[in-house]
Amino acid sequence: MCTYGDADAEAGYTRFVDENLKRNYIAHFTHGMLGMTGFRLVYAPTFVPAYLGLLTGSPFLVGFGQSLQQAGAVLSPVLGAQQIEHRKRILPVSLLLGGLMRLQLLGLAVVGWLLEGPSLVVATFFFLFLLGFFMGSQRVAFQVLLAKVIPIRKRGRLQAWRNLFGGGLAAALSYWAGRTIIEEDWLGNGYATTFAFSFVLTSIGLMIIARFMREPEPPTVRQRMSLRDRFREFPSLIADRDYRNFLIAQLLAMSGRISIPFCILYAGETLGLSGETVGLLSLAFLGADTISNLIWGPMGDRFGFRLVFICAISTWALSIALLLASHSTLMFFASFAGLGASLSGYMMSAQTLVLEFGGRDDVPMRLALSTTIETAMATVGPLVGGVIVSLSGYPPVFVLTLICLMAALAMLILRVREPRFR
Repeated sequence: MCTYGDADAEAGYTRFVDENLKRNYIAHFTHGMLGMTGFRLVYAPTFVPAYLGLLTGSPFLVGFGQSLQQAGAVLSPVLGAQQIEHRKRILPVSLLLGGLMRLQLLGLAVVGWLLEGPSLVVATFFFLFLLGFFMGSQRVAFQVLLAKVIPIRKRGRLQAWRNLFGGGLAAALSYWAGRTIIEEDWLGNGYATTFAFSFVLTSIGLMIIARFMREPEPPTVRQRMSLRDRFREFPSLIADRDYRNFLIAQLLAMSGRISIPFCILYAGETLGLSGETVGLLSLAFLGADTISNLIWGPMGDRFGFRLVFICAISTWALSIALLLASHSTLMFFASFAGLGASLSGYMMSAQTLVLEFGGRDDVPMRLALSTTIETAMATVGPLVGGVIVSLSGYPPVFVLTLICLMAALAMLILRVREPRFR
């Protein structure tokens, strides 16, 4: 059992954080803004599902490809946490993981340019799997860095402004990419060219945080343990009733992702799945994702992120209901805007709440456990959704999503207390 260092060591750690706060705030903002601009193009529920639909023509294979992307992130968060939780300095490992994740974007671009037919589909699935694998570890590492250098009172605003500018760039780029790069099929494969743009932007962000961030050394860290021994300690992590119920709510919310890859395909049945449609709905999703951060961040800083989680899940459910009723471009635009706002609030609140349950030394493994549970369900969901769509069409998938989201909302309201005010 680890204990905190003496008062002088803790005071020195806090002093280092305060003295370098402005520098680290700017580094995290810039890295997050550029990283978000690139990665949102890949993780938004528009470009990759539309690309897989174009390559395969099969809803099942679209769901399979999205499941592979999430499957890579099921075990890697725990592996990443086990590699960093005993280190006083984790920036070098974080940069390595971030670099490996970005290489998969380049891989998607290269195979899109050079291959065709079944070999292109197989290679695309391969790089999506590796993208998810390194995403799981990178997400844990960079959230731990955020927790080390940004005090809790400023995390919401940092994420809000980072997401605002990054999401704004992503929205503009997505609309432009849909209208020009994809519609005009730049370099022979417009989607591959878009992935290449994402690689360049995210790589610039990584270089900036490597150059400017100053990382403090905490007074205490956990002793290094084998992965098997660390797994044995998982029951102690969920001994906190609120954290345990939060994980259940998170699991239910992620079950709602069963329908995410099929939203763009469902809209395409009515509007047509052209590059312009993909660009327009990407703009709605990413634009709302961007603007909503001005609400989610300050709300979380002032009232706690449990409230943000509740509002985000409620918005998500309403957006799915609107999608089911949509029959015009305006209605689909509004539905995708609601999805963007809700998923933005979900990501911000879920990642920040995890940091507030329990002590500092267990932050990496709490992040890993939450990420693993989240990505495990995100892996199964699209695959199950693909089977349901193939057999019964789109509406049953959206109804199942609504049931899962309402269950998550009930768990949050009735069984999870705001950790900041306990």
